[in-house]
Amino acid sequence: MFARRLCAFENISQQCTPALRYSQRRWAQVHDVRFLVTHQRAESITDRYRDKLKQKAAQEGAQSLDELKTIYKDRIQKQREKATTKTPFTQPPPPPAPTSIPTSSQPALPKTSTPPGLKTLSSYLDLPKTLVLPRKEIEYIWRLRHAHSPTSLCAILESDTYLRIQNTARKHPHFILPLPREGSTGAEIHFLQWSFPAPDTATVVFTHLAEYKLRGEFSQPHTTITMHLELMEEKGVVLMQGQVVDGRGVNVDEARWLVLCLQKFYGGEEGEGEERRRLLERFSKGDETFRVEELVDEAEKIV
Repeated sequence: MFARRLCAFENISQQCTPALRYSQRRWAQVHDVRFLVTHQRAESITDRYRDKLKQKAAQEGAQSLDELKTIYKDRIQKQREKATTKTPFTQPPPPPAPTSIPTSSQPALPKTSTPPGLKTLSSYLDLPKTLVLPRKEIEYIWRLRHAHSPTSLCAILESDTYLRIQNTARKHPHFILPLPREGSTGAEIHFLQWSFPAPDTATVVFTHLAEYKLRGEFSQPHTTITMHLELMEEKGVVLMQGQVVDGRGVNVDEARWLVLCLQKFYGGEEGEGEERRRLLERFSKGDETFRVEELVDEAEKIV
């Protein structure tokens, strides 16, 4: 029974829907929303100030608000024109050019290739004053400068001797030297390494060969020698200074022996010390014919 009523209601609703839709389209109207808004806005403003406008009309002798509008028509038009007048666009001035940051009045320090921590000759002597001194006086000052240090080494090399040592050192930057021990038939072997950290500086470090084999580049040297070349062209000398580290198994006298051997092996003149030169070449090449016994024999000839 309920199902029959539901079907009948659906048939009736389907038959009535077109008529309802037609009725809605028939009475629909389109209005200009802009006109309604502006018109209603003007009427609302007039209603709000109607009393004041009537008072103003009475003061001006106008009989109605329309007559008051006529009196002020020209003035209102001028105000509208004034409000809508476009002002010419003026190009803004360009931004000021960026000014450079003021620098200090002090001159810039000259660039140097000296690595940090490296002591050059200026760390020990006043170079401008030293250059005007005689050579003998420079040697005296240099020896006196290191005389009071028990672990210090110093020497003065002729420029020709140093140049021979330097040329050999660049070819053979690594070598070993024997150090004889009193009361022993053998010798203790020490490893040396050359480096040139700055144009006017050359260094040599001595390390126990056993420690170098064990730790490699992390081994601790017991003696460091530095050669300063700043006076070589002006005075013809190279000032050498060194430091022996206390507690590393080598004293100052033994370090002097190693430095003397270095000078004899690296600074021999042409035709002198041919066997020492061959030992350097064999060691640098890793030649199997290199013998430590021959090295010790050549070192004993130095005394």
